[in-house]
Amino acid sequence: MATTHVFVVDTNTFKYHLEYLFAGTGARESYIDFNNLPNTNLHYATENNLLGMIADGSRIRIGDFIIFYLQQNFSQGIQEGKFYGIFQVSQVLFLDNNDNNQFLKQQLNKSLTFRILIQPYAVYSQCVTEWEALDEIRYIQSPNQMLWSLIYRKLKGNRGNTMITLYEAERMFHLISAKNNNHCLSGNNFTFDITSQKIINGTNNHQYIGRMEQINIFPRLLNKYQNDLQFETHLQAYILQNIENIFQEENIEWIGNEVACGVGMQRIDIMFSSIINQINRKIVPIELKSTYAYPEIIFQLQRYVDWIRQYYLPNIPSIIEPIVISRFIEDKTTKFYVDIISQFNYFNNTNNLRIRYIEFIIQNRNINFTEVNY
Repeated sequence: MATTHVFVVDTNTFKYHLEYLFAGTGARESYIDFNNLPNTNLHYATENNLLGMIADGSRIRIGDFIIFYLQQNFSQGIQEGKFYGIFQVSQVLFLDNNDNNQFLKQQLNKSLTFRILIQPYAVYSQCVTEWEALDEIRYIQSPNQMLWSLIYRKLKGNRGNTMITLYEAERMFHLISAKNNNHCLSGNNFTFDITSQKIINGTNNHQYIGRMEQINIFPRLLNKYQNDLQFETHLQAYILQNIENIFQEENIEWIGNEVACGVGMQRIDIMFSSIINQINRKIVPIELKSTYAYPEIIFQLQRYVDWIRQYYLPNIPSIIEPIVISRFIEDKTTKFYVDIISQFNYFNNTNNLRIRYIEFIIQNRNINFTEVNY
């Protein structure tokens, strides 16, 4: 299995995504001045916004699936969003910084700073409309079968790259395939016909020749850690980049971040699905803190667990294993630490679960994660 990611495009950019086989996100005219460096001149809100995009891209792995969402544009007569697919990731996230040398910037008419390369998987000509994917409920037996990841994204917006769950991907693949009578396009060259609103075979073989700079946010994370500043978004990006090394014992099949779990503002920092054996899985919601953990954290975890039980488990039966990752507490005899553990145990007993508690510390320019037995 693999994660499916939905990238937002418009009628202009979609053509170039198809012709050059890439996907990407960007933030207007922002230039990344902190890659592989400890300092930045950017406002902290701009930096965090860019780190959020890096985190979104850092969950993507080679072999993952890509669906494009064509953003509605009323001036061009498009009445609703449309979903097109299916592609597969061939190169993980890289940086093509926002300057005059950014590949295809003039043609795209926008900056797409964070990019991946893709290849055809099963490319279908016709789209599935937003109505068909999100609003049509004739074949829905229960609310938990709706494509909530995309519904939440539509309600909240501001995410050019969002993941969907394994169940949602299966349903979306089925909808796209059925709309095209299970017939996909042949070949490797594609483009977008604006008039017919279809993906069609292209006549030219375009080659992606842009810069592909590796992204390293650890020096910036280290600087914030040493200066006792908040760096939760940096930590999220770092963990997503290195999640297989941090959780070496896991057979991870799906990775999500900022996973919306309600029409409010609740988002799970990181969540992954892991295969236990041929018939069993576990779903792992992770709450991150760049500060120390605190007792009230269990209220957030309770919301996550309740949502997973109601909306996720009916589609993908799994064991729930919540994790808290936070800064290392040296003195574990203080009342503060005792209160944290007391609340963890209360949560465990109430939910018949066990929170895994992992602390991190940075020493000798290395970040180490250690599980606490409490």
